[in-house]
Amino acid sequence: MKEMIVKDFMNTNFAKISDDMPVITASIELIKKEALGGPVVDKGNKLLGWISEQECLQVTTQFAYHNQRVALVKDIMREDVLSIKMDQTIFSLAEKMIGTQPKNYPVVDNSNKVIGVISRRQVLKSLLDNVF
Repeated sequence: MKEMIVKDFMNTNFAKISDDMPVITASIELIKKEALGGPVVDKGNKLLGWISEQECLQVTTQFAYHNQRVALVKDIMREDVLSIKMDQTIFSLAEKMIGTQPKNYPVVDNSNKVIGVISRRQVLKSLLDNVF
């Protein structure tokens, strides 16, 4: 069986969210990319945090109901983000994803620059494609 690594299956066309972006704008970016969440990055693409649809939904609900556009991504993003390296095997990542770990991971290089995102669905698809 050919060794499968994250680099071969990660999504490089992901929503790039900045910490000073309004949450409403971040929500639009996630929708455009059909993503459940996305990495929050600085101007050099270094990982700062993660924002998910769930966090965006709460703020967007307040905006829709009260017409208040005050929250920025840095106000609600998670900063304790688990990331992975592009040379990690799909099998080791799959083992992490079986438990209560995140469904999506930013893929970073050695300088913590985000180069992709990989989801549980992409891991499952890569395993199924390798079996069948």
